[in-house]
Amino acid sequence: MTALPDPHDFIGIGLGPFNLGLACLTEPIDELNGVFLESKPDFEWHAGMFLEGAHLQTPFMSDLVTMADPTSPYSFLNYLKERGRLYAFYIRENFYPLRTEYNDYCRWAAAKLSSIRFNQTVRSVTYEESDALYTVRTADGVFRARHLVLGTGTPPYIPEACQGLGGDLLHNSRYLEGKAALQAKESITLVGSGQSAAEIYYDLLSEIDVHGYRLNWVTRSPRFFPLEYTKLTLEMTSPEYVDYFHALPEDARYRLESSQKGLFKGIDGELIDSIFDLLYQKNLPGPVPTRLLTNSALNSASYDEVSGTYTLGLRQEEQGEDYSLTTHGLILATGYRYTPPAFLEPITDRLRHDSRGRFDVARNYSIDSTGRGVFLQNAGTHTHSITSPDLGMGAYRNAYIIGELLGREHYPVEKSIAFQEFAI
Repeated sequence: MTALPDPHDFIGIGLGPFNLGLACLTEPIDELNGVFLESKPDFEWHAGMFLEGAHLQTPFMSDLVTMADPTSPYSFLNYLKERGRLYAFYIRENFYPLRTEYNDYCRWAAAKLSSIRFNQTVRSVTYEESDALYTVRTADGVFRARHLVLGTGTPPYIPEACQGLGGDLLHNSRYLEGKAALQAKESITLVGSGQSAAEIYYDLLSEIDVHGYRLNWVTRSPRFFPLEYTKLTLEMTSPEYVDYFHALPEDARYRLESSQKGLFKGIDGELIDSIFDLLYQKNLPGPVPTRLLTNSALNSASYDEVSGTYTLGLRQEEQGEDYSLTTHGLILATGYRYTPPAFLEPITDRLRHDSRGRFDVARNYSIDSTGRGVFLQNAGTHTHSITSPDLGMGAYRNAYIIGELLGREHYPVEKSIAFQEFAI
């Protein structure tokens, strides 16, 4: 009989920025023995959207570690120093790292860590009552631990109308790999309303006269909403607001979740202005073949293999009228939605769910019946509001989780930072 491996204190499943930050913060803690399992061969973060000049919407201090430990050797500033670019970044006088730069920073950090195992696709997770251990099985091995930290991220969301549609439609997560083929088509339609949609529209509009396609941008939103980034609004990414939001009744949290999307899914205001300026410039010689269609919900879609065209069934929601749009190329900048991984099915009875079937995430980020066995990264906007996907709150959440794993505070966790009061 093959001997079972010695148990770890915790296993991190998935390696996005949040679990990578946890790996960095736990690396120097001798009392914690953790391992991180990632199915990809190396770290990769939204590589399909590495458009030239695209940058994060949060400052460089929202790196993997700084907000928990400013002295960490895995900080973005230390990365710049080792890469010989610290002075260049300083002279640039821009707080927002380029997206490609942030990805390279994460790869740099991952290469320094001893706890990461790439090419490990998790097949199943079970729990052994006798040992009080979780067993994680991959294609190549078995891992055991007392705790799990789920960081599998949010997969690309394809609207129901477009599922199984056929043709060569693209989700924005694969935009760059399909860009050349798109630009060879007679017409391109982009569906979506957030930052990714705006970046793609600007990119395609920049080259519209080179390739000669028609370009449409369709959004269900009534206008092109800017990301709200005022300082008192940013105080909603605070421990106090998490406390306040988490304590609200479930129905109130769900109402707020649907109304707060503009606080983290809006478009950078400067990019909106740049799109207008580019439209103005392109239209000087004459009308540019592009349309921006707001208030338009995508209700149906079909694909004709003979003509290679998509027909989109749209509804102008304010007018209450239906119309259609035909296009050769289709890009869905429809975001990402969390789906519980199939490998969790064997332990479903140990995980808490709310009345709507989503994970009931406790204030300490646990989702299991014990309240400290399985922790969730991201995927908690219904319980922790806009702090859940926010890169700047990643180090805070990890400091909190580390405190739960150790049974004591290791990285000091701020409790009160806001000027305003959220609760009575």
